[in-house]
Amino acid sequence: MSSPKLMQSVLRANLKHSPKSEFDEPYVFPRKHLPKVMKDETKTPIVLIACGSYSPITYLHLRMFEMAMDHFKERDEYELIAGYFSPVADAYRKDGLAEAKDRVKMCELAVETTSDWLMVDSWESRQERYQRTAVVLDHFNQELNDDHFDPEINETIPGGIVTSTGERKNIKIMLLAGGDLIASFGHPGVWSPEDLHHIVGFYGCVIIERTGTDVFGFLLSHDILYQHRMNIVVIKQLIHNDISSTKVRLFVKRGMSIKYLLPNPVIDYIYKRELYKMTPPDTTTTTTTH
Repeated sequence: MSSPKLMQSVLRANLKHSPKSEFDEPYVFPRKHLPKVMKDETKTPIVLIACGSYSPITYLHLRMFEMAMDHFKERDEYELIAGYFSPVADAYRKDGLAEAKDRVKMCELAVETTSDWLMVDSWESRQERYQRTAVVLDHFNQELNDDHFDPEINETIPGGIVTSTGERKNIKIMLLAGGDLIASFGHPGVWSPEDLHHIVGFYGCVIIERTGTDVFGFLLSHDILYQHRMNIVVIKQLIHNDISSTKVRLFVKRGMSIKYLLPNPVIDYIYKRELYKMTPPDTTTTTTTH
C-alpha cells in the first residue's frame, strides 16, 4: 500500500485540470462560513465533504449534515466547523444528471436559505473529466490546510484554523456519505484499493446508515474498511428518510408535486429552468420516396 503522504502527492498532481467554461463566474473556493477561531482548542477541527450528483439536492442531503452535527456535539474529540457539498462533473454521465451549473446553483439555493454553516464548492463540477473522490478530498485538504492568498486583504493566510490560545491546527477532512455509497466500496472494479486506503485511512468517513443497510456488517466483511474502522463514524437515522433524487426527477417528469421534498427555492429553479421534464417526441417529418 502507498503511504498516505506519497499517495496524496500523486493525487495532487491531478488537481490541475482546466476548468469548464459553462459557469458565469470564475472559480473561488467558498470560505464565508469557515470560523476564524475554534471554540475548543482541546478538540480536533473537522470539515465534512459530501460528494454526489445532487440532481437535484433534497432535504435528505441537508439532513445528513445535521445528523452529523448532532453526533459530534455529543463527542469530546472533534469540533465540526463546516460542511461542503461537492457536485460531480458532467463527465460522470449518470442518467438524469442535470448540467453542472444547474446542480451547483440548486445546491447553493438550498444552503443559502436553510443553513449558516454549509457551503457549496464547484471545483469538482467545473472539471472536464470525472474526478475520483480521493482527488476531491485532496483538493479540500489543499484549500483548507495550505497557505492561501486572500485578495480582499491582499495577504497570504496560513492554512488550518486558529485556536483561542493562538495555536494553529490542521483541519481534518472527512467524507460524509450514505450507507449505499459505502456499500459500493465492495463492488469489484469500482474503487481501487489505493483510493480506499487514502479516503478511509488518511481522511476518514462519516456514514449515515440508511433504511435497509447493514453498515456494521459490511465493515466487518470488508478488509480495507475493517483495517481503518477507527477512522469511520457510523450514525443511525433516528427518523427514517428515503427521499431520493431519482424519485424527485420522476415526480417532475410525471407532473406530480415535489413540495416539501426539497427547499422551495430549489423547486422554483427546477420549474424555471424546466429541468427533468419529459423529452418531447421528435415530430420532424421525413420525406418518403415512393
